[in-house]
Amino acid sequence: IPEVFALHQNYPNPFNPMTRISYDLPEDAMVSITIFDIMGRSIRSLVNSKQTAGYRSIRWDATNNIGEPVSSGMYIYSIQAGEFRQVRKMILLK
Repeated sequence: IPEVFALHQNYPNPFNPMTRISYDLPEDAMVSITIFDIMGRSIRSLVNSKQTAGYRSIRWDATNNIGEPVSSGMYIYSIQAGEFRQVRKMILLK
């Protein structure tokens, strides 16, 4: 079990057509992972559930919440787990 909360850089970055986002949970928590465009608009909600402690990852296939592919560019992904919050950038190249 990890000792601290962490949101890792996505891999690969830049990516096309899929990327993996890894994160660490040292305790059980309500986890929310959301992807935003560079203007701050919510593009995709990847996780929104209670999760147990451990090392976790999720894949994003560069689609929005209704399944449409998103355009090339910079995106921001954010994790909220209990009181922990962190943000990172990623680049989609087509």
